[in-house]
Amino acid sequence: MDKLCRLDASILREYDIRGIVGSTLTSDAVRVIGRAFGTILARRGSGDDEPATIAVGYDGRLSSPDLEEALVDGLVSCGLKVIRVGLGPTPMLYYAAHVLGTDAGIMVTGSHNPPEYNGIKLVLEGKPFFGADIQKLGRLARSGDFSSGGGMVINRPVIKEYVKRLLRDFKGDRPLTVAWDPGNGAAGEALRMLTDDLPGRHILINERIDGTFPAHHPDPTVEKNLEQLKQTVASENCDMGIAFDGDGDRIGIVDSQERVIRGDQLMIILAGEVLRELPGATIIADVKASQTLFDEIERMGGKPVMWRTGHSLIKSKMAETGAPLAGEMSGHIFFSHRYYGYDDALYAAVRLLSIVSRSSESLAEMRDSLPVVVNTPELRFACEDKRKFIVIEEVRKRLRSVKGITVHEIDGVRVHSDDGWWLLRASNTQPVLVARCEANDTDGLERLKVALGDQLRASEVALPDFG
Repeated sequence: MDKLCRLDASILREYDIRGIVGSTLTSDAVRVIGRAFGTILARRGSGDDEPATIAVGYDGRLSSPDLEEALVDGLVSCGLKVIRVGLGPTPMLYYAAHVLGTDAGIMVTGSHNPPEYNGIKLVLEGKPFFGADIQKLGRLARSGDFSSGGGMVINRPVIKEYVKRLLRDFKGDRPLTVAWDPGNGAAGEALRMLTDDLPGRHILINERIDGTFPAHHPDPTVEKNLEQLKQTVASENCDMGIAFDGDGDRIGIVDSQERVIRGDQLMIILAGEVLRELPGATIIADVKASQTLFDEIERMGGKPVMWRTGHSLIKSKMAETGAPLAGEMSGHIFFSHRYYGYDDALYAAVRLLSIVSRSSESLAEMRDSLPVVVNTPELRFACEDKRKFIVIEEVRKRLRSVKGITVHEIDGVRVHSDDGWWLLRASNTQPVLVARCEANDTDGLERLKVALGDQLRASEVALPDFG
């Protein structure tokens, strides 16, 4: 048994491992995490006499090369065959694990978090490793009860193959002018290779990988981070602009009029193509998505499924139902239709370009054709971790005595009435509550805000700024 490691419990999140570099997340901690995950993998075995295999990648953060080195050290010490696939977006790591047939995959990435953060995303036997599995890994890491063995390392970059696979599913007719902003994140090199071989005119900004993120924070769901992209769309007369988060698994879109295409609006556009090829297919979206999305999927002949927020949860539900497409408001888009079922923003971009390129409508016209609703943005407000789930349960109990509403409880409470719906849920990753309201008109939206506010006041929670 190895010396115990004082692993900071705060880094063990619901969907991944994440912390502040040099404080809660150190090279020593990452090495021990590698030993713990390597032990889990080694004890499962590879099904034959060969050592278990794992693909390892890393993003463009300044700390990522050192953390990747520590991680590989930990994995090798457990007797694993470690395949280093290099610097790139998280979906490239998923791709590598799939096509190389490894038993697992692990990515050093801070995703869309600020520069001082970094973390780890894990895949085991093609499935997301999250929730209780991450807590089990933490207990093993703290115990020091690790497997030992003489492993090996193979350097096997896959970025060229990955980009070639992305290009394979582009099917367009007319050339487009597109602005791209990977936000100095890990998708930059792959994006340059991709656009070099796509037809049309492509303007790239902030494509140089830089872990300090000098231009703006790499989170395309925050509209202020899209301002530079909007300006480029306007100045270059683009058909659209496409942005990615820090590790390339979330997408943000603006149309030619510089309007943001939200995740649920994008899903409607993508679902149309899928349902024409697969009539009656199941399409999954998270609980934050507009009712318009679920209604439009049904109108197009699909089976809409509302599910819990969280990319690991969505991927698991997708595998369970056989859904060819799933998505979240946060810009995670998952294709198993012609692809592998994980969230890949570059692949989603290729599919969107294909749809618009083959259509007589522009992306802006597609947006204009969608049903009009009024809604709040996603509202996030502080609530202690211990208290946030208690608040949700208090609200659930009170709503059971309210007439004239329908309550969905798959993830917090989503409350439907004649005016529309409002949502209140607890974040799985931060000490916050998340809310949203949507109605058919402004008067209805105001009544929904009042209903949500009444419930928050009853639980002595300060009301958010509804915007």
